Amino acid sequence: MRDISRALYAGHPNWPGDVPLEVHPGMSISRGDSVNTSWFSASTHTGTHVDAPYHYDERGARLDSVPLEVLCGPCWVLDVRGWDAVPVGALPEDVTLPERVLLYTGEPARWEAFPEHFTPLHADLIYELRNRGVRLIGTDAPSVDPLTSKDLPAHHACFESGIFILEGLNLEGVAPGPYELLCLPLPLAGADAAPARAVLR
Repeated sequence: MRDISRALYAGHPNWPGDVPLEVHPGMSISRGDSVNTSWFSASTHTGTHVDAPYHYDERGARLDSVPLEVLCGPCWVLDVRGWDAVPVGALPEDVTLPERVLLYTGEPARWEAFPEHFTPLHADLIYELRNRGVRLIGTDAPSVDPLTSKDLPAHHACFESGIFILEGLNLEGVAPGPYELLCLPLPLAGADAAPARAVLR
């Protein structure tokens, strides 16, 4: 089993202007408490996270309405490095893709700073994946759209296609091919997104 979630730590790089991840000590055995505890605050889009459609469309489902069966099951990891934006041509023609496709665009396992330049997805790619029966797109990039995008064409193509989005994966060193994906976001009722633990086996 392989963990493809990004390790979360205080000061983890976040989307510019978003709430940083902070972890604070709570109770302490060394101070006479019976247990050690801590508390944290973070953006719902910290590290590896699942976007609910509500994040990019007011009509979209919130996180607790995202079906778990979409997030767990057979998947295919594709190496799509080398593109400015991942096009339809990056898809293999000789593979029957399962409902979940994870895209390795070349992001490192650990971000020392938030990546200002990363590989987004073409909307046409998303429509083709829809036509091939895909219901979940995962990427190692922090977003399926460019950092400066305001109209979010890839996000909205996913909404129109009924495809859910998993962003910020750690796919460095993962060989392309078939796997089983297990991805469980924090069960934040009514939220627009949540950090997730994602593993392959």
